[in-house]
Amino acid sequence: MINFKEDAKLNVLNHSCAHMMAQAVKRLYPQAQFWVGPVVAEGFYYDIDLGNDVIKDEDLEKIEKEMKKIAKDGKRIVREEVSKEDALTMFAHDHYKLELIEGLEDGNITIYRQGEFFDLCRGPHVESVKLCKNFKLLKHSGAYWKGDAKNKMLQRIYGVCFETKEELEAHLAWLEEAKKRDHKKLGREMGLFMMSEYAPGMPFFLPNGMILRNILENFWYEEHTKEGYEFIKTPLMMSRELWETSGHWDNYAENMYTSMVDDREFAIKPMNCPGSLLVFKNGLHSYKDLPIRMGELGHVHRHEASGALNGLFRVRTFTQDDAHIYMRPDQIESEVADLIRFIDRFYSIFHLSYEIELSTRPESKYIGSLEIWEKSEAALAAACEHAGKSYQINPGDGAFYGPKLDFHIKDSLGRVWQCATIQLDMNLPERFDITYVDKDGSRVRPVMLHRVIFGSIERFIGILIEHYAGHFPLWLAPQQIVVVPVHHERHVEYAKQVNEALCSDGLRSKVDARNEKLGYRIREAQMHKIPVQIVVGDGEAENQTVTIRRSQSKESVTLSLSECMKQLNAEVKEKR
Repeated sequence: MINFKEDAKLNVLNHSCAHMMAQAVKRLYPQAQFWVGPVVAEGFYYDIDLGNDVIKDEDLEKIEKEMKKIAKDGKRIVREEVSKEDALTMFAHDHYKLELIEGLEDGNITIYRQGEFFDLCRGPHVESVKLCKNFKLLKHSGAYWKGDAKNKMLQRIYGVCFETKEELEAHLAWLEEAKKRDHKKLGREMGLFMMSEYAPGMPFFLPNGMILRNILENFWYEEHTKEGYEFIKTPLMMSRELWETSGHWDNYAENMYTSMVDDREFAIKPMNCPGSLLVFKNGLHSYKDLPIRMGELGHVHRHEASGALNGLFRVRTFTQDDAHIYMRPDQIESEVADLIRFIDRFYSIFHLSYEIELSTRPESKYIGSLEIWEKSEAALAAACEHAGKSYQINPGDGAFYGPKLDFHIKDSLGRVWQCATIQLDMNLPERFDITYVDKDGSRVRPVMLHRVIFGSIERFIGILIEHYAGHFPLWLAPQQIVVVPVHHERHVEYAKQVNEALCSDGLRSKVDARNEKLGYRIREAQMHKIPVQIVVGDGEAENQTVTIRRSQSKESVTLSLSECMKQLNAEVKEKR
């Protein structure tokens, strides 16, 4: 996956193309005023005020046509320096640019000019607009000025630009493939989940989606049991006093849902950590008991901005696969190394590769001594090395209460998602005054470690839908098998026998005996992405066999029913 913002060449090229687009818009809409046109990971965009005009899909072609004229004309892009006073005069008719200029310090300001068009910009840019000829405008949307819903709605146009036509075409093909894999589209088609205006940002899981979700949750419990985790369940709603102790009330209250109960203020939990700490504090712990690995699939709610909501990727209620590990300082390195190996095994099941990022102490606004920070960071780094994993340093991006390891997984399209996190915490153990009894009988503060692997069940399901393009491996598929009788009357009894045997053996199977042609029913099974189609006709009924056909394959094989079940169950058990 290309990151236009981080690729130095593409960054400059796309920023120049944003200016070329603005020039074309200004020619077609002389009243246009411009806010900002930055390069982002996905390409570039420009926020524009067109007055009473509204951009429609067909208008993008019109703007592209004008951009092609500008590129063909090939004007040089020239950098100019002007005084702040002159800049205010040059942009006197664009109050958005005036607002930007007023916020700048006194001194010279850089302007970039191409033909009749000029724009306020730091640069740099390519030499000529002719280098921006391999572009495509992708979409348009509304965007509030400065991202504030109280401000005017501007119109945002997105695009991409490449050095060559071939690179552009390859990227557009990649975007088309990503569009086909859109989890919102596939989730609807496959009956996995739905959204409703009665609960914005709160997904409804449908029967097929619940099968998938339950499989993932059971897998999570099974794998964590192997690693020595204990499991808890904490209340969904707890009183204001708890959130004041944890610090959430002062720092996160605007994102929390609250309610009055018996004259006390309560909040629905946005995080699981405080509940876990109360559970730890409930008992007396010896140094011999540590580490204690406490897992919880905790249901949380966070009030995300409505404009940020996006299918299962950004929601207001979700289930975090949290675990909190309480340990002695001398256990940090070995515990984190074991956890990295666990995460590696976990992701390998889904064929997801990843990279690790170590975020270190912020420059300011952190708690704890420098010595503790240095030891904690060194322990995380050493744990990566002992687990045989390389990592990148992300300086200064740790939380104020401790350093962390972030795991960035890569899906089948090369897109990167931040999922697993391992976070050392020097704050909450102090706030909740938790201790264990050390060898000499003294009370000692344990080290607390927060960690997730899925991140959230909902978001991970969205990632998997797109990663597999809906073609889940057999062990994950909501419906694993469809049994299709060749003739809907003559072979239906044998089809039912086969289906009953499969279901009795723990496989998820159904019969499709509709009065439709065989080819139609097979195509529909393929369309619904059912991994295995079993066809039965005269030969199969007579010989007590089945003919198996896999989704996305035209080949078929005939086996005895017992051998078929043996192979399919082995595939499920081994999570192939």
